[in-house]
Amino acid sequence: MKTIRGKLIIYFFVFVVLFNVVSISIYVSSKQLTKEYHASFDRFVTLNSISQLSNQLYQNVKAYVMEPNEENLDAYYSSLHQIEREEAELMSSKTFEETMQVKNYTNLIDSLIHESEITVGFVLRDDIERYTAHLKETQNASTYIQETTLHLIDLELNEYQALYEDLQERNRSFQWFIFFLFSTTVMLAVGFSLWFSHGINKPIQALSRAAKQVSSGQISGEPVVIESNDELKLLGDSFNQMRTNIHELIEEMKTKSEQEKLMKELELKHLQNQINPHFLFNTLNTISKMAYLENAKSTSNLIDSVATLLRYSLGDIKKPISLSDEIQVIEEYLSIQKTRFLERIQYQIQIKSNHMDIPIPRLTIQPIVENAFIHGIEAKEDGGNIQIRIYDKGEETMVEVEDDGVGMDEQTISRLLDTSVDTENMEHIGHSTGIGMTNVIRRLQLFYQSDYVMEIESEIHSGTIIRLVLPNGYHKE
Repeated sequence: MKTIRGKLIIYFFVFVVLFNVVSISIYVSSKQLTKEYHASFDRFVTLNSISQLSNQLYQNVKAYVMEPNEENLDAYYSSLHQIEREEAELMSSKTFEETMQVKNYTNLIDSLIHESEITVGFVLRDDIERYTAHLKETQNASTYIQETTLHLIDLELNEYQALYEDLQERNRSFQWFIFFLFSTTVMLAVGFSLWFSHGINKPIQALSRAAKQVSSGQISGEPVVIESNDELKLLGDSFNQMRTNIHELIEEMKTKSEQEKLMKELELKHLQNQINPHFLFNTLNTISKMAYLENAKSTSNLIDSVATLLRYSLGDIKKPISLSDEIQVIEEYLSIQKTRFLERIQYQIQIKSNHMDIPIPRLTIQPIVENAFIHGIEAKEDGGNIQIRIYDKGEETMVEVEDDGVGMDEQTISRLLDTSVDTENMEHIGHSTGIGMTNVIRRLQLFYQSDYVMEIESEIHSGTIIRLVLPNGYHKE
């Protein structure tokens, strides 16, 4: 089967090779012209600089003869060093051919330097007759250098004229070449586009019409027929299969949706009405002992707490409650446990939040507190402490349940946070509700439409912190 990718690779490879060959040719030609132009320009600059420095050197020598002071002497040596550097650059430059004229020119520069140094030397010795004669020779050498420079520049201009004419000729050739290249490229591109689009546009149009039908709700329809031997035929067949699968899936989802709705209602109702007999027995036994040992006041308070807890457990689980109501129920639960275990159990509730009215699912925090009692501190002979902290953190309200019990390992933490576990087949945990930790996490995730709802920090023999993350701005419709 031929592929669209293979066709495109071949065609684009041809175009890339063609344009690379053309680009490299233009680059090499342009680089050669640029090199020749820069060489000619460098010759002009060097010759002009030497001509100006020769006159400057003479003027500095003359100034020193007229006023032999330190400032004029420094100016002389500065110009002397500059012309020596220019001469060295002239001798080492590859842009100047080794001709007799260039040799004579460098000899003139050496003569100028030599005469200027002799003149300065006789000035220092105060030999007026001699430094006057050598100053004249310095002037003559400077004049000869300037005249020779003009002659050499004139020769360079003749060569530059030929270079310029060649540059103009190549420029005209490039213009015609670019014109023909552009015309050829346009014709090839148009021809290729018409040919290639003819084999792609028709199948795509058919797929587009079928996709619009599906997007408008017309799942059933005539299959898309594509007569080609590339990926478009595979795409058409896949689209037909996808439309069939979508139709079957929608029917299946309608059936399963109704079934799952009924099952969830039954599951929640089952969890809602579960009361662990062991918890009820222990509570009633505690009430009996309290009634025997003291007056009816404490017994009455304990019964009120039990009634509140049972009434809360049997409430409508579909309706959310506020965070403050959930905490009130937890206080009743903790009061019962405090009565059962006396000084073995201590608890504190710290509220530092301005969002106690945010909605949460019913039976959310209480199962976590129960879990802390059962698995954390109930088995400890010396009892333990449970702390509940509620505070704001950015756009979220944090609810922490901390115990100083036996703790848990990483494997247990991972199992508790794994919401993929089938909670229907797990043993229910808890005194009053029988709701496990995984069930709490799943309901929080569904309620807030977020996966990040709980954190667990724990180590063996170091206690456990379970932290709920509740968004402040959430309002359940």
